[in-house]
Amino acid sequence: MITKDGSTTIHIPEWNEQYHSTHGAIQEAEHVYLKHGLAFFYTSNNLYKTKSQVSILEIGFGTGLNAFLTAIKAEELKLNCNYVGVEGFPVSIEELKALNFTKALKRETIFNAIHTCAWEQSCEISKYFDLKKEQKQFAQITEVNKYDVVYFDAFGPRVQPELWTEKIFEIMYKAMKVNGVLVTYCAQGHARRAMMSVGFTVERVEGPPGKRHMLRAVKL
Repeated sequence: MITKDGSTTIHIPEWNEQYHSTHGAIQEAEHVYLKHGLAFFYTSNNLYKTKSQVSILEIGFGTGLNAFLTAIKAEELKLNCNYVGVEGFPVSIEELKALNFTKALKRETIFNAIHTCAWEQSCEISKYFDLKKEQKQFAQITEVNKYDVVYFDAFGPRVQPELWTEKIFEIMYKAMKVNGVLVTYCAQGHARRAMMSVGFTVERVEGPPGKRHMLRAVKL
């Protein structure tokens, strides 16, 4: 389906749920994950001075839109980015071909490289962006002190409440480095309390078009 900014998303009829906001797929991704996630971490940790690399975990790789936008931004910033996208149920090739992200963002070579990259293997998508796609459940993540930024882009609590629990956020907390940042489009009180209960410092910030708020959590 076409969202309000002209970019596409995938609609799941049986859940009445979409992969991205109907108010604008690209707008939402840029606002939630690039602006309040990567850019926030980049500026607050002075990476523009140190030229350090950043390690990103995406929960819900889906259409690859967040990875696509991040790869483009990494080139702009000349920031070395190691990106891991976790997905339990990968999107089909037919569905990916129906998406129009390259029409708006150009950079078709990067988009194609992201989706031709083999699962479970590390791939150099560009000079500044390395990607590894992992097909597994979120509860199977076992890394400790590895990630600087987490894009928490799971389907919402209405359809998959088990993904917004203390158990899952404890896994996220352990996987992140100190000063790491987790961002999500969701602003639900239950999710915020679950994050806080495992140790995150959580704030509500301005949401993307169509949403009043979103959540940003920091591991101090």
